[in-house]
Amino acid sequence: MVLSEEEGCHLSGHQLKTANIVATMKKIKGKGSNTTEKEFVFEFKAGKHNCVLKVPLQFPVQENVNDLHGRLMLLHKIPCYVENELKVALSDFIEEKTILEYDRVAELALQRLTMGHVDINQLTNAWTRAYAETTLEHARPEESSWDEEFADVYHELIHSPASDTLLNLEHNYFVRISELISERDMEIKKIQERQAAEMDKVMHELGNTLSDHDVNAVASQHFDAQQVLENKWVTELKQVTCIQKQEYQAWVIKLHEDLQKSNNSSQINEEIKVQSSPLSEPSDSGDRMFEEKPQMEESFTIHLGAQLKTMHNLRLVRADVLDLCKHRRHGSSGAKLRRLQTALSLYSSSLCGLVLLVDNRVNSYSGIKRDFATVAKECTDFHFLCLEEQLEEVQQVVLYARAQRSSKQKDQPELPRNGSDDKSKNVERNPSNILPGEFYVSRHSNLSEVHVVFHLCVDDNVRSGNITARDPAIMGLRNILKVCCTHDVTTITVPLLLVHDMSEEMTIPWCLKRAELVFKCVKGFMMEMASWDGGISRTVQFLVPRSISEEMFYQLSNMLPQIFRVSSTLTLTSKP
Repeated sequence: MVLSEEEGCHLSGHQLKTANIVATMKKIKGKGSNTTEKEFVFEFKAGKHNCVLKVPLQFPVQENVNDLHGRLMLLHKIPCYVENELKVALSDFIEEKTILEYDRVAELALQRLTMGHVDINQLTNAWTRAYAETTLEHARPEESSWDEEFADVYHELIHSPASDTLLNLEHNYFVRISELISERDMEIKKIQERQAAEMDKVMHELGNTLSDHDVNAVASQHFDAQQVLENKWVTELKQVTCIQKQEYQAWVIKLHEDLQKSNNSSQINEEIKVQSSPLSEPSDSGDRMFEEKPQMEESFTIHLGAQLKTMHNLRLVRADVLDLCKHRRHGSSGAKLRRLQTALSLYSSSLCGLVLLVDNRVNSYSGIKRDFATVAKECTDFHFLCLEEQLEEVQQVVLYARAQRSSKQKDQPELPRNGSDDKSKNVERNPSNILPGEFYVSRHSNLSEVHVVFHLCVDDNVRSGNITARDPAIMGLRNILKVCCTHDVTTITVPLLLVHDMSEEMTIPWCLKRAELVFKCVKGFMMEMASWDGGISRTVQFLVPRSISEEMFYQLSNMLPQIFRVSSTLTLTSKP
């Protein structure tokens, strides 16, 4: 609403005894005859002058009373000593006249009803519909989806005697997929070796009986043959995973229904044992055995907070990031226990997360993204979409977010962007790319120790030694921890050095400096968690590359207690 002074005088420098200050307000568009105008009059003294403020208002008033009062004080230079008096008078006037206006409208509505100008049936239907749509007791119950029903059924079965059967069935499906992948790799290796031999022969004949055109033709044939073979295996693996997912979900639902219908628990337990017996792990000595490399780790218990202390668990682990995702083809009992723990907490408030450092392209074609996608394909995901479908959804969301952001930037004046020209140009070239510090999330039920993967975008700057606490990668970690607090992720694995592989420039001073920065920043973020989630105990795993030396690992292990407040142990001895 716009105020304009039509006539009157300022409160100083004039000899008039009465000053009339009239403020007019524009009518609210679209109200028309549904509003009435009433004049608010406020009298006050300014020295020897008797002043009168007159403000015509449209009722019902849609403007905030505090905003209206502030503009009257500012535009008409009302003395500050009558500020509170004006506010009280204005509020009382608006409240009184609003009630009278509503009463007037109600009386007119009743008059139209008694005179027959309104259809009673139509009015009652409108009231009934409005009441039913706005009250909770008449709301339609939400229909649970298939995914929600299956999640409830699985959560119930995995906490029952049938859990061992479920795990054995999942493991046998995993073995079947692994065998297909081994066959695929073998065929691709054979065709590559055969094509390499053929190309060597062609190159020997180059310039004698064959020309460059012949070499290019042979190379094109090799490429097409390899593409046909790879597409054949992609199709076959996709069909097998779809069949496995359908069979698994159907078997889980049927078993749950049988458990619900049957009253003889011993009979059901016997059926579960019988069904689980053929699902035992094959013991073919000729199969490839998984060799576990030695893994180093240190555990700490810390307390954070000044008055309200919260206990957290910290772990420093030397391992490959994909070791937390891989299943063991012929694993030990420890691997089976990890798989059971992951399944038990799949639909719980104690999820496990992993930070994976990726580039700015949302795909799985190169680098660590390709290796992670390979691991994710080794076992069928019976609960969520496959990784490729999740990435397609992420790409659509990124495009939509970029379009919304660009439309907002067009409406705003251009501001100088220090150091962000290259980033903005990169986004303009490909709007589906993300910026450093941004991340996307994928959900998995087919990984060994991880439910949620945070794909954090980083650039080559993380390999330099001059990043600060305001670096996009560090701020991305803060946002990831905040998402963990709001989405029940109680265990999170963070790459301590912000890299997955060591390189020559990563010397011991470089590692110590980077580790100190990440330790201190994560400590600050964990202290912020108390305001985010109320102080829930969590586990943070700091992951360092497997290629790091033992000496470096122990130096990092000694640094951690110096930054965090580690709980001290008490030795209790009895008096003689």
